[in-house]
Amino acid sequence: MSDPRGHVPTTVNGSRKARELAFRVLFSSEQGKHSINQAWVEAKLDLQRALDDVLDPETEEGMLEETPEVLTPENIAFAHRLLLGYDEHRYEVDQTLERVIEGWTFTQMSQTDLAILRISAFEILHIDTPAAAVIEIAVRLAKRYGGDDSGRFVNGVLSRFLEREAPLEKRKIKTDKPKRVKINQ
Repeated sequence: MSDPRGHVPTTVNGSRKARELAFRVLFSSEQGKHSINQAWVEAKLDLQRALDDVLDPETEEGMLEETPEVLTPENIAFAHRLLLGYDEHRYEVDQTLERVIEGWTFTQMSQTDLAILRISAFEILHIDTPAAAVIEIAVRLAKRYGGDDSGRFVNGVLSRFLEREAPLEKRKIKTDKPKRVKINQ
């Protein structure tokens, strides 16, 4: 696999859509018990069908305004990078998450939350994205796709993950204020 610390989509909405696509493909893979690559191929076909529907000359003009946002090639490549990266580092990511998830096993917890945590943990560990941005989007996805407490749960797990397991440059390092030194005159 190429270096996973590649370019992250520049728009917040684009990166959110890319992460949402990665989450949906991983969730589909896990629920359908098939490989990430197979789920990715199916998702790309679905994206192409959706794009074909948008570009269909038979489409009424008013429908174009209601069409959902189309992912750019950059967003699709980023989603794919997240999926391939997680798949390559699955053992490391899962072991790290198991250390910070308290009171739940992977089989007991919401599989929606788990898929969001896996993609987010991989990104924090291996891609140069500010951790706060990763956590914010993960919480939004959890609120949208998960249960009533999913947003809080994902936020708590990723906050502990950041504190205990993330690379030092991604952690919020608290420093004491510098001491004032009185100079005798």
